[in-house]
Amino acid sequence: MPSLKVKLGIIMAAIAGLMLSGCVETTYEATNTAAFKPRDKEYLSKIRYTNVPIPEPFRRAIVDYHRKEAPGSILVDSDNHYLYYVLDGGKAIRYGITVGEEAMAWSGIAKVGAMTEWPPWHPTKSEIERLGVPSFVPPGPDNPMGSRAMYLYANGKDTLFRIHGTNQPEYIGASISSGCIRMTNEDAIDLYNRVKIGTIVVVLEPHHGDSPYNSQMALEGGRDGTSSFQ
Repeated sequence: MPSLKVKLGIIMAAIAGLMLSGCVETTYEATNTAAFKPRDKEYLSKIRYTNVPIPEPFRRAIVDYHRKEAPGSILVDSDNHYLYYVLDGGKAIRYGITVGEEAMAWSGIAKVGAMTEWPPWHPTKSEIERLGVPSFVPPGPDNPMGSRAMYLYANGKDTLFRIHGTNQPEYIGASISSGCIRMTNEDAIDLYNRVKIGTIVVVLEPHHGDSPYNSQMALEGGRDGTSSFQ
């Protein structure tokens, strides 16, 4: 289980992000439940985990976007626990995410090679040994893969890293996963409805995060919310 240090880090990151809320234009988005399918509504009504409120800095929002990725692509800033879906006109939808510990993280350029609604979970051998989990977990409201999975491929091969939902929303904003990129189940559904097979996914290397609205680097002295790792 994540340590008290991890939990305190999430809280401090949220506080820092709130202090920086005036740095960029931010429009928070409510979940559009009209886009949910019958199975989504059924499974989400049966969850046994606590669906905790996400701290404001990690709530889904439309924000200014200063990078040059093309509209329709995805940018993952693991340093700051954000995933961006790039829109037209210098805007993006920003989602708060859980990412892997640095030693387990993947970075590079990939494509969405497969997509699944309410996927089963097939833990890797190392996950089974390390976490003591079964070799197969069927789809459902308490499956760690959550409501949606987008599988990342590079050079035509499955990287074994995914963007997927989670049954631990309380850790959005933390670095605790086995390397995959976790979103709340509601955000995973929202992103899934926007992407397609072949969507480009850029995952920044550790210490290369450059989010203008910066919830983590502010703790290291950045007053304007910009990263010192340029």
